[in-house]
Amino acid sequence: MKRFSTTGTALPPTPLRAVGKAWDEVSVSFDRFCLAAGMEALGTMMEQDAEEACGPRHGRGDGRRGHRWGRTQGKIGFHGGKVELERPRVRGLAGKELALPSWEGAVEEDWLGQWAMNLMLINVSTRKIRRAVRLPEGDVPAAAGAGVSKSAASRHFVALSAARMKEWMGADLSALDIMVVQIDGIHITEHLVLVAAIGIDGEGVKHPLGLIEGATEHGAVVQALIDDLVERGLDPAIPRLFIIDGSKALARAIRRSFGRRAPIQRCQIHKARNIMERLPKPLHASVRRTLRQAWELNDAGKAENLIRNLAQRLERDAPGVSRSILEGLDEILTVTRLDLPSELRRSLACTNIIENVMGTVRRVSRNVKRWQSASMALRWTAAAMHEAKKGFRRLKAYKQLPALRAALAAHYAKEPNNYALAQNAEAA
Repeated sequence: MKRFSTTGTALPPTPLRAVGKAWDEVSVSFDRFCLAAGMEALGTMMEQDAEEACGPRHGRGDGRRGHRWGRTQGKIGFHGGKVELERPRVRGLAGKELALPSWEGAVEEDWLGQWAMNLMLINVSTRKIRRAVRLPEGDVPAAAGAGVSKSAASRHFVALSAARMKEWMGADLSALDIMVVQIDGIHITEHLVLVAAIGIDGEGVKHPLGLIEGATEHGAVVQALIDDLVERGLDPAIPRLFIIDGSKALARAIRRSFGRRAPIQRCQIHKARNIMERLPKPLHASVRRTLRQAWELNDAGKAENLIRNLAQRLERDAPGVSRSILEGLDEILTVTRLDLPSELRRSLACTNIIENVMGTVRRVSRNVKRWQSASMALRWTAAAMHEAKKGFRRLKAYKQLPALRAALAAHYAKEPNNYALAQNAEAA
């Protein structure tokens, strides 16, 4: 027969008197027992704080910092809402009220904001927050002022998401060994686009880097994002690979800030999808097969010839598509020209990483019926990006990233003006 036991470190020490009083609540519900035990324990801790400040009751000893000043009602967070608790008050010798450390610690936890934010990120609407944190037939009711109403949950989410976004968008990036940067945009409304950046460091770990709003993926918007990343510590003197969806504004802004030799890989999946959408259906299979063969070739010259031959074959049946295939050909085969291992090349030839993040943004914000402002869209998107970060895994081919570092160093060494960049790549 198995025997189970608990250790003294499994739970924080709780006064036996508090547990004894709360035990009577078990007959009502375990939830009520936990609430009563916690309130009794916190009450005991606050009495100890008051005694440390004022000394024992009716005592006349020296060293007192204040005196007891009656009792009052206060509210603390519990199960995503608030419950009332009576607490002692202490007035200092100078006449001002002294804070009780136990009470201040309980209030500063901000469980309400964290509950609200967590529930909204998993698509619980604000109208259902009350039911999500308090059972309708339970013994801990959600009375008026309990902080579980629709408007209260919304206020908690706004406050906490704004604070976290401000902290994230001001974070220092200089300590991160970012080797790959993916940039893409997401259309929030017809006249609002958010452009985001995701970085991959030398260990294959993915990091949300930045976010900015604009009317379109215009060059000025992208340039503002890149300038912000540089200002926060993304050193332009360190060689990196940039992966984009094909926007010319993105490519221009990257080369303006990181040099005209900055290696840019256009997403091969986006390219193939755009080509297929413009072709008659009977041509889909053969064109898709040819493109797949080109992406998988280890020789960039042969891959380019294969794509040029494809464009020539389509010149008669789809001349517009033929020109589209050749547009941006150099950037489509960047990872092949860098002579990267095949597994790493597949991981870095598309914008799947940031596309998955944008999918999380759409899922998290699907309950939003109307975007009231750009700041609201930024808060929701930043919160969703950090929600996506919880599920990030290392790059599949992270063990081959040293090959990318060496390839970037060799790429920049080809240009005399980029000698310093090549040295930085080798040193890193």
